[in-house]
Amino acid sequence: MKGRQSGVTLVGFIIILAVVGFFAYAAMKLVPAYTEFMGVQKAMTQIGAAGTSGKTLDDIRRDLMFKMNFQYVDDATIKPKDITVQRQGNAATLHVQYDKIIPFMYNISLLLHFETSKPLAGDIAQ
Repeated sequence: MKGRQSGVTLVGFIIILAVVGFFAYAAMKLVPAYTEFMGVQKAMTQIGAAGTSGKTLDDIRRDLMFKMNFQYVDDATIKPKDITVQRQGNAATLHVQYDKIIPFMYNISLLLHFETSKPLAGDIAQ
């Protein structure tokens, strides 16, 4: 009795390996940017919980940049103009919006857009 063989051929295995390798390379490029974004969110949560009574926007920016250094957020990633405070009635919200360009391969780059907001406790000075 002759058995029927089943499985993947060498060519099929190489194609599968190339696809898996491509996605692994993309993940290696993208995961640090998302980890950095989680650090930004954690620093913003700390600022929001600490209270901002009597602080100006520049004070809040300075405090946030200081806390982001502890979260391993690169100084070149977020500029002070990317940090804003939005007021709605008596409530204030800390808003960060920035883009990150990641070189991928050859002349191909990936553009990631990050945006997050956290409520602030306390009154903000004008």
